[in-house]
Amino acid sequence: MDHFPASTASSVPPVRTGPRDPGDAWVEGSRGRFWGRFGAAGVLALDPGKGVLLQHRAVWSHNGGTWGLPGGALHEGEEAVTGALREAYEEAAVPADNVEVLFTSLLDVGYWSYTTVVVLVQEAFDPVISDPESLELRWVPLPEVSGLELHPGFEASWPDLRARLES
Repeated sequence: MDHFPASTASSVPPVRTGPRDPGDAWVEGSRGRFWGRFGAAGVLALDPGKGVLLQHRAVWSHNGGTWGLPGGALHEGEEAVTGALREAYEEAAVPADNVEVLFTSLLDVGYWSYTTVVVLVQEAFDPVISDPESLELRWVPLPEVSGLELHPGFEASWPDLRARLES
């Protein structure tokens, strides 16, 4: 696995060197423009001793510079939990075999959906920036999440997610 220091996450997107997945495309409709032709999903990993794992998004990305979840576009026919865990591994080295799915939360706008997959970390791990989509990965205590500049979609869902995590 290649590791990318934060300094490589510039304001310019990386040059694509291989084929794109058919799901890597924008969809547009009456409620806005969203990434992921087949929807998208991300992982909210909870380590009770550290908090939740957040990704500081590269400046060139959609809503760049904000904090959100490791995740991305689903592949055609891919289940949301499978896609979220794949993306979280690709972007942050979240080990799928070391987490327990607690619950999912779905945002569905009709022509696009995003699934937040909330997982409990079974054994502590250090996240790794493994692609140029992150400026930083950080464990953030629950009370401190709202103090960060959050991705608008995550910001809208955070109050409900936090309440469910604390219950």
